[in-house]
Amino acid sequence: SNGINPWFGDIDPYLMAGSCIDEAIRNIVAVGASVEKTALLDNFCWGNPDKLIKLGELVKTVKGCHDFAVDFEVGYISGKDSFYNEYTKDKLHISIPGTLLISAVSIMNDARKRISMDLKQEENLLYIVGETFNELGASHYFANNGFTGNTAPRVDAKKALYSYKSLNEAMGSGTKIQDKIVRSCHDLSEGGLGVSIAEMCFAGMKGAQIDLTNLPYGEKIEREDFALFSESNSRLLVEVNKNKKREFELIMKGNSFAQIGTVTNEKKLKIKGFNGKDIVNEDISALKKSWKKTLNW
Repeated sequence: SNGINPWFGDIDPYLMAGSCIDEAIRNIVAVGASVEKTALLDNFCWGNPDKLIKLGELVKTVKGCHDFAVDFEVGYISGKDSFYNEYTKDKLHISIPGTLLISAVSIMNDARKRISMDLKQEENLLYIVGETFNELGASHYFANNGFTGNTAPRVDAKKALYSYKSLNEAMGSGTKIQDKIVRSCHDLSEGGLGVSIAEMCFAGMKGAQIDLTNLPYGEKIEREDFALFSESNSRLLVEVNKNKKREFELIMKGNSFAQIGTVTNEKKLKIKGFNGKDIVNEDISALKKSWKKTLNW
């Protein structure tokens, strides 16, 4: 799996490193592979490190690579770098954004037991694991509206690691499909909850009903669009067998998680806002068509 977001580096290269590591690891977790058997690779693409500003960004990123890997209890098995990526155009000297790509590899004893992201069955329960903060700096939502912001997502690696191990346990239970606790899972990254639940819906061509008031919030968020598109780290959407609610919640006890909705047989995504009214009511096919279009930045 991979984690990458150079735009976070415009705000804080140290936090960019944490976000990249967390994204790579949680994508490992999302398919049911072992977080305890995970290793990392780093790939730096940078401008001229002889320039102090570029060197400073690089040093902060490397420190982040070290600190967050230690907290996640993972090691690096390889890596590479590419420096001096600059060019001149119309007498302007331009450097590429400092970009870190983190790749993660893990072991899955039986690939037939992997978890996919597509919603499986109406009436199943939808949970979000991890807290949502007011973190939209360098987010896709801000970019689409012409802003950058100044609050890049942070990572509480030790707290995240505990929840990832719990999810590993929940995903590993049951040998038959009908006995599985977790039926599907998808990480929250670019676009936050709004994009992730849409992707799960049209991947399985199932509908969903979500309530924003049920999210586990790490701080007070007053705007519905911020709650919907926050890119806080360490969060996953989990579809849970409707008959396995108690088992799932027992395994996840001690973590920040909450049931936020259900899978429906109506091919629509409906999201209730803070006042109980739908702020999203859209056909799955329309969402998929929008997702497949070119970006309009």
